[in-house]
Amino acid sequence: MALELMMHPNEVPSGPLELVLALQDLLLPVAEGNRLDEQMYREVRERLMKLPQFDKFPAFIRHSRGHDQVWGNLKSHASGSGSWAKRRQYVYDSLAPMIAEMERRDTQPLDEAVSDSLANFDTQAAQQAWSRALARREEDPEGAITSARTLLESTCKHILDEAGEAYENNDLPKLYKRVSELLNLAPSQHTEETFRAILGGCHSVVQNLGTLRNRMGDAHGQGKNPVRPAKRHAGLAVNLAGAMSVFLLETWEVRR
Repeated sequence: MALELMMHPNEVPSGPLELVLALQDLLLPVAEGNRLDEQMYREVRERLMKLPQFDKFPAFIRHSRGHDQVWGNLKSHASGSGSWAKRRQYVYDSLAPMIAEMERRDTQPLDEAVSDSLANFDTQAAQQAWSRALARREEDPEGAITSARTLLESTCKHILDEAGEAYENNDLPKLYKRVSELLNLAPSQHTEETFRAILGGCHSVVQNLGTLRNRMGDAHGQGKNPVRPAKRHAGLAVNLAGAMSVFLLETWEVRR
């Protein structure tokens, strides 16, 4: 399933997948007879033209530089009753192969495992956070780190909600502490040193993801000397958050 993209006005995404989704969002209103946002279209199209896959894009995208050309091409593919719906479907069908290719390029083995596991649980907030983390991982490390923390917060709240446990704030370490005690995953609940060490490591992962988000995520402002995470930092944060979320949800499923 393609990711949904909400594009802020005058904000052009930089990731290949997000660019294709932005293009789709620009074309769909035109299919319904509305005016094309030509400035945004030109900026998105110019960035797409730099991709090696651009020659595989539909001809009407490669050759349409403005509203008149886009509208003319879309109109030529549908007329009569229900024409706007046919034009919308033409946009979806034309871009579907490129979206699928971009999604495959962005996917890593762990991505699929976490996505499949989250899909088995009724955790819409967690799935949305995971999708945002994947979409931002390559081109927006700060945003990916913030989404990684949000994924863990959403997972902890989901478990506490299902357990009927109340919570008062969004402090991730406190949420995780409640969940770990509920699931018998707190180091203090075990005497075997190996288990205590592993569970202590899980606690450290959650604690430090929260710290990383505060220092390097995009949820807070930066001073004169901002600390910018690299793609590898974002990848580590996203992968750790995904693995921890699946572990918590699977443990909850077994224990309940």
